Amino acid sequence: MKTLSTSAGFENLADLVRRASWDATIDPCDQDDVARMNASSDIVAKKLAADEPIYGLTQGFGPLVLYSAESEMEQGSSLISHLGTGQGQPLDPETSRLVVWLRLNSMRKGFSPVSPEFWDKLADLWNRGYTPAIPRHGTVSASGDLQPLAHAALSYTGVGEAWSRGADGRNVLKPSREVLGELGTEPFEWPVREALAFVNGTGVGLAVSILNQRSAVRLVRAAAALSGRLARLLRANPEHYEDGIGVARGQVGQRRAAGWIRRELPEDLTRDPARPLQEPYSLRCAPQVLGAVLDQLEHAGEVLLREANGVTDNPITFDDEVLHGGNFHAMPVGLASDQIGIALQMAVYLVERQLSLLLSPSTNGELPMMLTPRAGRGCGLAGVQISATSFVSKIRQLVYPASLTTLPTNGWNQDHVPMALNGANSVAEALEFGWLVIGSLGLGVAQLEAITGQEPESSGVWSELAGISPPLDEDRPMGAEVRAAGGLLDTTAATLLAEEGS
Repeated sequence: MKTLSTSAGFENLADLVRRASWDATIDPCDQDDVARMNASSDIVAKKLAADEPIYGLTQGFGPLVLYSAESEMEQGSSLISHLGTGQGQPLDPETSRLVVWLRLNSMRKGFSPVSPEFWDKLADLWNRGYTPAIPRHGTVSASGDLQPLAHAALSYTGVGEAWSRGADGRNVLKPSREVLGELGTEPFEWPVREALAFVNGTGVGLAVSILNQRSAVRLVRAAAALSGRLARLLRANPEHYEDGIGVARGQVGQRRAAGWIRRELPEDLTRDPARPLQEPYSLRCAPQVLGAVLDQLEHAGEVLLREANGVTDNPITFDDEVLHGGNFHAMPVGLASDQIGIALQMAVYLVERQLSLLLSPSTNGELPMMLTPRAGRGCGLAGVQISATSFVSKIRQLVYPASLTTLPTNGWNQDHVPMALNGANSVAEALEFGWLVIGSLGLGVAQLEAITGQEPESSGVWSELAGISPPLDEDRPMGAEVRAAGGLLDTTAATLLAEEGS
């Protein structure tokens, strides 16, 4: 197994996600880690010895902070037990691994009074593949993602389920106690200090949002490649994508998106005299739209990266003091997630409009309606377009900003909440539909090549796309082709971004 060590901070989300993958391992605590963690514990011990109140240790949780507590072990069990109210299908195992990785990365920084020995136990299990099953619904993301993180913590006690990864790489759900047994580990209890540091954090909404941001960037990359391919096949005016236009405006994302589009254009491409000097906006303004989306995604990514490199539990220690505060409030994650969703739908809408341009004789160069070679007897891509339109509508419903749906809860305590995970879950679902729209335009490009007799290159993504969606000699069900095309373009975009260092 390749070892990717944990550092104090990460420069980009791509590196962070890579270091939390199945092929990565977390280094055990080194001397500096141990010193920081022990120093934090010593601060807490001094405050306890001086009979100073500390949330969760000497006092109850939430509005019950008014009441004293006596047993730290009992408090740890109480904390994760009463929060075991999450519901819904579990997050996928890759997301769950990222969730735990984010919490471990936070807990070793020395702001939380976490035992290095307990941390090493969790890290060792992560390295050996232990991955709790985390239900995706039931948190308001205010005191962190309490419910889903509590379910993750409960999994280590043998309660609930965990993912078991087979030799074939497939993951199946099994009872937690059984999976722990397979690893030769007995279930264990959580002391309250470690329990607080684990569940009082933004890690679940953060993990989902990070993966959403990475998927959305790939989607923009795929949309740019499709825009370029479409412009090439139609012989649209290549001036629309010249770098000088972006230089004049000065927007970073626009220049980057235009460069991606130009990558699909031959250097000697000239406008077909039958094409308009200025294409409809869905083609002409693709760099401006996709670039604006990319800039928003990059900004959201910066916020998420800072969150991932930071500490979001409560209380924390700093300069010999125990500080009670609100770092677990997931507003940064919530607003970044909302931003990702809003930007995403704009990119997908552009793609749907390009599909519409492609299917109408008034804009596709008087090719057959719906690109059917059997007009009247055949319907071509009519069904594909109708579904794509439905997907865009669904995306718009899903990306309504979750931050606008805040409701007070938990007595008088959580009177302002961000609903970050609710929003991130919806954006994740919106992305699934977004890739279907990408796949729909992919089929359009494949059929355009076929109907105009333009053969794709002998290898590469466009050749593979032609294999997924061969010429429409007669109508056929195309749902599976849409999914396969979306998957191919997702993989291709990931490869291109990696080659480009993004």
